Amino acid sequence: MDTLRIAGEAISSRLWMGTARYPSPQVLLEALEKGQPGLVTVSVRRLNLQAPQETFLDLLLGKYRLLPNTAGCYTAEEALFLAELAREALQTSWIKLEVIHDEHTLWPEAEQLLAAARELKRRGFVVLAYAPDDVAVCQRLADAGCDAVMPLAAPIGSGQGIKDPERLLLIRHKLAGWPLVIDAGIGSAADAALAMELGYDAVLVNTAIAEAQNPPLMAEAMRLAVEAGRKAWLAGRIPRISYARPSSPLEGLPF
Repeated sequence: MDTLRIAGEAISSRLWMGTARYPSPQVLLEALEKGQPGLVTVSVRRLNLQAPQETFLDLLLGKYRLLPNTAGCYTAEEALFLAELAREALQTSWIKLEVIHDEHTLWPEAEQLLAAARELKRRGFVVLAYAPDDVAVCQRLADAGCDAVMPLAAPIGSGQGIKDPERLLLIRHKLAGWPLVIDAGIGSAADAALAMELGYDAVLVNTAIAEAQNPPLMAEAMRLAVEAGRKAWLAGRIPRISYARPSSPLEGLPF
C-alpha cells in the first residue's frame, strides 16, 4: 500500500488544495469535489472562526480535512498566535506554518520560520512548514522536528512551475524518507506530475486551480497528474544517456 503518512496519520490523497482566489464558493466546492484533496488549507487570517457561517468554512467542516495556515505572518510571534487561535477554534493541532519576508516576494523568512517551528513543536503542534528551495533551511526545519517540509517550486501564485528541479531533487536526496511537499508556484498539471516524479510526497495547489478558466476541470487534471507522477516515481524511469539505443535488438539479423 502506497499510503502517505504524516505524524503517523494516513492522508487520503497526495493532491492538497488551497481555498483562496476562487470566483465563488460554489466553484470552490465543485473544484474540491473533482480534486478530492487529502488536505484543504485555509487561512486563519481570512476566517471568522467564531462565526463560520459568515465564511465558506461551514461548507468545508466535516467534509474535508482542513489544514489551517499562518499566511500573512512576518514574525514568529504572529505565527504562534494564529496557530493557537486555529487549534482552539478548529480543534486541530495541525498547522501549515508560513512566515514571510515581505509582501512583494512572499519569500519564507528563514530565521523567524525556524524560531516558530521550534516553539510550535514544543507546544505539541504537527508542523508542516512552507520553506524556500534551500537545502540548508529545509534540513534545519527537519532537524527542528517539522512533520513535513514544504519547499516552494516558484514564488507563490506566480504559476512559473518548477524553476530548479535539480535543487528540489537535492533536497529530496538530502531529506530521504522525510515527508516533502511542493508548495507554491505550480502552474499546470505537468508541473504537478514533475514534482511527483522528483520523489515528492504531495503537491499543494491553489492559484493554478482557482484562477484557471475551468477550475473544477483543472482540479481533476491536477489529481490525475499527481497520481501519474507518483506511479512514474515508483516505477523508476530509465537512465538518461547521451547517445541513441535501438529499441529493437540487432542480434540475429540476416544483414
